[in-house]
Amino acid sequence: MSTVSAANGASVHDRLADLNASSPEYATAFVDLLLDAAGSIRASDVHLQPTADGLDVRWRLDGVLQPVGVFPRGEAADIVSRMKVLAELLTYRTDVPQEGRIRDRRGNVEIRVSTFPTLHGERAVVRLFAAQGEYLHLQDLGLPEDISARLGELLAETSGAILITGPAGSGKTTTAYACLRELVRTSGGGKSIVSLEDPIESAVDGVSQSRVNPTAGFDLAAGLRSLMRQDPEAIMVGEIRDRETAEAAFQASLTGHLLVTTFHAGSAAGAISRLSDMGIEPYLLRSGILGILSQRLVRRLCSCHEQVADETAKLNLAAAQAWQSTGCDECLGSGYRGRVVLAELLQASPTELGRAILSQSDAPQLEQLAIEAGMISIWQRARTAVEAGTTSPSEVRRVLGFATRS
Repeated sequence: MSTVSAANGASVHDRLADLNASSPEYATAFVDLLLDAAGSIRASDVHLQPTADGLDVRWRLDGVLQPVGVFPRGEAADIVSRMKVLAELLTYRTDVPQEGRIRDRRGNVEIRVSTFPTLHGERAVVRLFAAQGEYLHLQDLGLPEDISARLGELLAETSGAILITGPAGSGKTTTAYACLRELVRTSGGGKSIVSLEDPIESAVDGVSQSRVNPTAGFDLAAGLRSLMRQDPEAIMVGEIRDRETAEAAFQASLTGHLLVTTFHAGSAAGAISRLSDMGIEPYLLRSGILGILSQRLVRRLCSCHEQVADETAKLNLAAAQAWQSTGCDECLGSGYRGRVVLAELLQASPTELGRAILSQSDAPQLEQLAIEAGMISIWQRARTAVEAGTTSPSEVRRVLGFATRS
């Protein structure tokens, strides 16, 4: 999962600052320039935050929020209003959150807009999704080869649950959609494949996709129960958020349905503990889970990196060697270009691990048993990436934290 450096935050700031704020077309020109620049530099999000002094604009590059600049206060509302017009939102409602999408922009990139009332005015966050054609299939994701191959094998099963875990921004949804496309490809149209999502992030040919509507009583759990009468063979649930949805999902996985879903958890073993804490019966976890994929995205070092000589720069990572970022024009001075996936895949089939799940062992014990059964942990992947100069110790710590283990 990579990025292309095509613009400079400072130069974008200058171009935005040079716009004529007194022109009636100022807001339109500002938004067009900002969105075009964000798309060319492949930012994932743009934040427009009104403050007491102006409009603070930032964008997220390779998972890190970076400043673009602060612009005159007087035009802040017009700029956010322009975003709302493009996203087909109600411009006269500034007192409630709203969500919409910008259609028909150049570049084949889907853009979502979310607004939220704050002390100094409406805050807007723009999410730019990868252009259609990118990250479509498992082999495009950059997962470790052993995990990609095994995940493909699990998707060939006829029943059981595949959980994709990680925090927000770790690429879970991208992986889930790649799994959907793999199911469509391998089935050749011979399987009934359905999804329940909130919202539908991308249209997938060959999949019957539905968006839930909780206000009408059509939530994920209710939708799953109804789907069982629709003769599905493979189901993708956008995210497990509560016990009711989890129970319905695992029941489906035990009754002849292949289930793919995402779940917020710190690790593969941690997902089992979290589900157990939610009240999911151990037998459902032991029998229903085919595999749990836990993933993170870390920034990839630019070619301008240098080897570290000081052991303290390894930040207590047990790596034989390490490199650190320096910064150049190609990486906009950040020292990084693009991102790489760190992942681990836990399978509940080994006997000892299965017994530990049934006895509700804690996450560290489950993880140790999984490693003994052959799982390469995400920390092991991180050490390998550091030693190969793919990423830096500071980036690993930024994403995985400063836990004592390494």
